[in-house]
Amino acid sequence: MADLLVRGVDEAIVQALKRRAGDHGRSAEAEHRALLVDALLSPPRRDLAELLAAMPDVGCDADFQRPIDSSSDADVFG
Repeated sequence: MADLLVRGVDEAIVQALKRRAGDHGRSAEAEHRALLVDALLSPPRRDLAELLAAMPDVGCDADFQRPIDSSSDADVFG
């Protein structure tokens, strides 16, 4: 396993890393490794527009319309 040294990191970033590490119950070094794995090895996240565009066409809107029941005593659980 290789070592990685990052120089010139802003102090605010270092403090945020330490806070995040504490929140996750691990060292700053372990948190740094986890962040690198998430950023570089995890599959890319798709945005909502991409997810919606990928949904299959399941019919026309009329297929999903509810019948109108004019009775006020409609059994909604029946």
